[in-house]
Amino acid sequence: MTLVPLLESKEFSEADHHALALGEKAYGMVLNTWAAIGNSPGLFAAYLPFLRQLNGPGELDVRIKDLAAVRVAVLNHCRYTTSHRCKSAQANGVTADELTALARGDFARFTARERIALELAGEMTATIPVTTYDQSATGVSAPILEVARTSFGPGELVELTMGISLWNALSRFHRVMAFELDMPVPPAGVDELL
Repeated sequence: MTLVPLLESKEFSEADHHALALGEKAYGMVLNTWAAIGNSPGLFAAYLPFLRQLNGPGELDVRIKDLAAVRVAVLNHCRYTTSHRCKSAQANGVTADELTALARGDFARFTARERIALELAGEMTATIPVTTYDQSATGVSAPILEVARTSFGPGELVELTMGISLWNALSRFHRVMAFELDMPVPPAGVDELL
């Protein structure tokens, strides 16, 4: 049972109708996360455009965005987010074998930039919560930050770190809400690690 009621389209606030219509046109349904967000009038109208802007084409290659998002979802053990991000990644050419390797923490098959993004995603997801400010002001190791800084441009770094941060927040939101899947089950090699 979800933490909050899941709204139907007709129950959304007028402020959210435009964004909801765009979302329904793209997906053919109201996703469970949207149905929960709809309980806070006006929030969905801000959420969906931001999510689309961040995840869509920009400075950073969409494949890297997808890989980092899947890594975050797996590290947070969120099946709902993982199912969504795996579907997106596969739609953008990432294979089930690559997703399984990523979930296992085996980054050897990925490009140098992809590996750096995955390492950064790991540190931002698992290290920051257990690192005090006195230990590290950023919560991320200096070597990872330096290699990220030299491997990505400023716009790419903003999109990468914002994306990692957003998927950390959303995967935690999705888990606590206890959503049923509304996208396909993640590939078996990924699902078994959740």
